This record gives sequence, structure tokens and C-alpha cells, in this order.
Amino acid sequence: MAFVYLHIAVLGLWIADNLGLVAGLPRWDPSFMILAIGASVEAIFLSTFMLVTQNRMAAADEKRADLHLQISLLAEHEITKLASSLEAVARRVGVPVEFDRELQEVKQDVAPEEVLDHIESAAPGPR
Repeated sequence: MAFVYLHIAVLGLWIADNLGLVAGLPRWDPSFMILAIGASVEAIFLSTFMLVTQNRMAAADEKRADLHLQISLLAEHEITKLASSLEAVARRVGVPVEFDRELQEVKQDVAPEEVLDHIESAAPGPR
């Protein structure tokens, strides 16, 4: 907010002085052309800085999303191994294991390459 307050003070003083409201200071920009040019140049630079910042943030978000996907795929793989191991232990100790469609789906290992290929083929833009 300091940036906003500084601009309000500078622009307020500039406008007040060039309208002749400040005694003792000469009017140096009665048409406000210098103010308009300065504001335009500042807007160009601020817009550029904002775009650069947004691009950097988007790149960081993409890296985070990739990491999240890798962690999720690893967790899915570990859950698959755990479900298979648990079923093997149950059979070994003689606990009857009923056929469960969801359990069979959980035991199917996820192929990370296929998931990534599917994501990339469904992506709208170049990666």
C-alpha cells in the first residue's frame, strides 16, 4: 500500500500545483501532458513487470503440478503393492478372500508412462 499512497501524494501534489492551488510553486505542466506521458510509461513498465511475474508463477505452478502428479502416481503404485501383499498374507494364514471388483481394480498396477501419455494427448497446448 505504500506504493499506492506514494502515487496518491505525488499525483495529488502535481495536479494541485498545476491547477494553481499551491502558493509559491510555479506551474510547470498546465496542460498535464508530462503527467500523462509519465503515467503511460509507468503503466507500460508495470504491465511488463506483472506479465514477467505471472509467467514465473505459472512456471512454478507447473513444476508443483508435475511433482504432485509424480507423488500421486508413486502413492498409487505403493497402494497397489500393499493391496496385493495384504491379499497374499490373508491367503497364507487361511483367511477367505472374497472376489471384490474394487479390490481387483486396486491391485492393477498403474503405468505412469501411460498416464503421462494420456495427459499429454489430452492437453490443449504444447508442453
